[in-house]
Amino acid sequence: VSTMNAKTSSAGEEEASGMSNETLGEAKRQQVIRVAYVIAALDLTFLFMQMGLMPYLAKSLGLDSVGFGYLQTIFGVLQLVGGYIFGRFADQFGARAALILSCASGSFFFLLMSLSTNIPLLFLSRLPGVFMHGIPGAQKVITDVTTPSQRAGALGKLGFCFGVGIITGSVVGGVLSTKFGVYAPTYVGLVGSLINILIAVVWIPSQTKPKSDHHRTEHSDLFSIREILRLMKFPGVMEVFIVKVFAGFPIGLFMIMFSIISMDFFGLEAVESGYLMSYFGVLQMVVQGLVVGNLASRCSEMTLLRLSVFVFACVGLGMALMRTVWHYCIIAAPLVFAFSMLATITDSILTKAVPSSDTGAMLGICASVQPLTRTVGPTIGGVLYKQFGVSSFGYLQLMVNLGLFVYLLKSKIPLEEMKSQ
Repeated sequence: VSTMNAKTSSAGEEEASGMSNETLGEAKRQQVIRVAYVIAALDLTFLFMQMGLMPYLAKSLGLDSVGFGYLQTIFGVLQLVGGYIFGRFADQFGARAALILSCASGSFFFLLMSLSTNIPLLFLSRLPGVFMHGIPGAQKVITDVTTPSQRAGALGKLGFCFGVGIITGSVVGGVLSTKFGVYAPTYVGLVGSLINILIAVVWIPSQTKPKSDHHRTEHSDLFSIREILRLMKFPGVMEVFIVKVFAGFPIGLFMIMFSIISMDFFGLEAVESGYLMSYFGVLQMVVQGLVVGNLASRCSEMTLLRLSVFVFACVGLGMALMRTVWHYCIIAAPLVFAFSMLATITDSILTKAVPSSDTGAMLGICASVQPLTRTVGPTIGGVLYKQFGVSSFGYLQLMVNLGLFVYLLKSKIPLEEMKSQ
């Protein structure tokens, strides 16, 4: 597709982005998107492989449950701090450079884990996590190559990669650690991350940022509170971001405590918990692959945002009333739908509400939501579970999302799509 044809096909909808319609034909854009999906799926597979072995590795090194909690908190803080910095890096140096940085950090991460024969080295292995942001990197690539109307559907399919990562990573990690030892998944993760770097270098175009961007030269700091506040001042950004944070926070607390809840409340064994996680992975693949994209092409984004918040409220009621693991399996379907829809739609809205030169920073801020929950969640979730039981998570989910739903119905959030750089 020639440059002129690419411009004509995207008339009235072209976005000023690094890999814009001026530089990539439709076939090339689709190829780049598919490569981003592959890198994201592999990255998540390696990540879930190490998540499965971490409790056993920590226990084998003599780390107790309190120490393991500190280990997880440190990783959450590093991801929280690094998310925005990674996004700014992507804006300044391009999506390909950002993906390479993430994969290189992953390689270093798995290398240190493979050498972790004592507790200090195990804690040290968390440090590269500050720049391990494969999903935001893939989101940046997709944001750069898609037009606004295509974005929600393309971003939604990343959730399919998430489901693949959960299922494949959990299964492969368990098999490798059982047959070849607890460090085997770290070796596979190390090699796999290096392969991801090669894929990014070969298949992702090097020109991933605008050729001229005056804003970036004026605001070149990788981390700046002033820059975060500036992005939040764009029309509708603060309102949508608040919904993004608070709508999913109660269920985030529940998921943090899930390993304990699955043992104490549901009475599940380790193998049964693994099956439940695989069930979640399948649901994620179905919802993201078949549902989110189709709805995004048929309904407005504000309608889908209200729908996801309302479904979250209904899920909260179900969680408050559930008594068995079978109840939870029924609730899981609308839960995965609401979670996936909320993440996809808010990311799409927020990246369209800021200039294209700031989409990486915006995605980095969005990526910091989950690490924030993982950082403060264990304390809040532990208190809720100990003092009020499992139903407290459901009631909190119900109240918060009902409030947000009423707010979204009554408020007129100004959403303006940025066309300029």
